[in-house]
Amino acid sequence: MAMQEAFPVSYIEPVFRPPSEAHSLILPVTNGCSWNKCTFCEMYTAPQKKFRARDEAEVLDEIRRVGERYIVNRIFLADGDAMVLPTHRLLRILEAIAEHIPSVERVTSYCLPRNLKRKSVEELKELREAGLAMLYVGAESGDDEVLERVNKGETAASTADALIKAGEAGLKRSVMILNGLGGLSLSKQHALNSAQLLNQTQPEFVSTLVVSFPQGMERFRERYPDFVELNQQQLFSELRQFVAELALDNSTFRSDHASNALVLKGELGQDKDRLLAQIDHAISRPDQAGLRPEWMRGL
Repeated sequence: MAMQEAFPVSYIEPVFRPPSEAHSLILPVTNGCSWNKCTFCEMYTAPQKKFRARDEAEVLDEIRRVGERYIVNRIFLADGDAMVLPTHRLLRILEAIAEHIPSVERVTSYCLPRNLKRKSVEELKELREAGLAMLYVGAESGDDEVLERVNKGETAASTADALIKAGEAGLKRSVMILNGLGGLSLSKQHALNSAQLLNQTQPEFVSTLVVSFPQGMERFRERYPDFVELNQQQLFSELRQFVAELALDNSTFRSDHASNALVLKGELGQDKDRLLAQIDHAISRPDQAGLRPEWMRGL
């Protein structure tokens, strides 16, 4: 019996991707996260996930071999912030994808706001023209006190600058906010200032995830010792404050990550009233709101 040929892309586990990239080819161009200091994030803390840029020749060879064997429509550039790579290197990767996998319709990546400080709008336009379509930006919060408490290394202003720059380049932006990240004491300002950040930048996609600590809270509490977790009702109340404050003209809203108990989908602003009604129903009648069972929730 002939041995099955190995898959042409090498992975260092664990590998993460946004929910909407479930059917995409995950192509690692970096390993881990170049910042990796956010106290709420455990995605890249394993020793084998120490940050490094992958060997370019290896990545280009993987692209060529994928193109020889598969028809691929979407590619997600992993790991935590592929956009930390220099523009010229990203362009070579995108050009190789276009050459060897011409069926690809969309290339996306995670992006830390700091990744775009050294990239001009013109450079980002080059990347878009070469095939990069969308950036997933984990803003987490629009509140500077929350961002400082969780060691995000960003401010609301630095995040806004990055989102505006990406938008000016014609890149679509998918922004993630972490429900519950501010804890009980900072919940209101977290909700209101996060909405303000999105109103200022008008991203094409908005999603909410729920902060969770599967490996414990010791690392998180080092910088936020008085953090009090929100219970389910408080999370819904914070989510309602956030959505109520949004003034988005044309954004797709999703609250369908595995961490969310309440699955929400809609277009903002046209579906705002319906989304608020769903949240109100979850607050008043959680037993009838079709909540995701606890055993199905996680990262």
